[in-house]
Amino acid sequence: MMVRTDLALEARENIGEGADQVRGVTVSEYSIPELDIRVTRVNVDTKNGAKIIGKPMGTYVTLEVPNLREPDSGYHEEISHVIAEHLREMLPIGKGGMSVLVVGLGNRDVTADSLGPKVVDHLRITRHILDRFGTAAYAGRTMSRVSAIAPGVMARTGMEAEEVIRGIVVQTEPDAVLVIDALAARSTKRLNRTIQISNTGIHPGSGVGNHRNALTEESLGVPVIAIGIPTVVDAGTIVSDALERSGRSIEIDPATWTSELHNFYVTGKDIDEIVHLVSYTLSEAINEALQSEWLQS
Repeated sequence: MMVRTDLALEARENIGEGADQVRGVTVSEYSIPELDIRVTRVNVDTKNGAKIIGKPMGTYVTLEVPNLREPDSGYHEEISHVIAEHLREMLPIGKGGMSVLVVGLGNRDVTADSLGPKVVDHLRITRHILDRFGTAAYAGRTMSRVSAIAPGVMARTGMEAEEVIRGIVVQTEPDAVLVIDALAARSTKRLNRTIQISNTGIHPGSGVGNHRNALTEESLGVPVIAIGIPTVVDAGTIVSDALERSGRSIEIDPATWTSELHNFYVTGKDIDEIVHLVSYTLSEAINEALQSEWLQS
């Protein structure tokens, strides 16, 4: 049975007992006990490793945050600090700041897919101000040049998101592109509780089998950093897991009769509240990462 997931951590786990012996894939973990966070870094260093786990070569940082769904503003502020630290590690931010295009992927009218556009709504945009007034607008402080777009979906625009973004990159010449997208998880335990940051770019819709043109350094010509939170899980996977846990014998192959279920994706009943909450968490993390020089001066 095909298991769909956007998380490199889950892709590695799907290998089974041989996961630790995969050449070209290294894993390191640490915890932040005071915040109840487990951080896992998966480095895919070879083409062989990429082929085995089904993810492009690069670095994937996964933050498992069981309490991410809790509406505690102080706790979410601490989470934003942790995310910002990892973003600064991946983004080419120099002492003079950087120019970055932030892209919020997804369909604003579909709640579980609206994370990207909603994060963009909360960002601190500076490019137009710096173009007109320079650093004088910020009392001479160093500021990163931030622009943003939510390109929508092809059904409405008639264009691939990659086409839209590539045109903007040519015109504005950012140092990097930061892409935000809702992801698909393999496990319900990670639904709305996990954050993945990677430097490999992103393949929009791959987790739900709706493959679109990739947003990568190769396609856009600049580094592409991706950040996302899984908001849906494959219905077929849920059914198969339930049957496996029940220990019941099945006379037919589960992969056969669950194949139709792979066209259905499940999310939580409180997804609207969660997306609203975590979109602020991600936007504050991005604001902090990109404007840390100003905030700490």
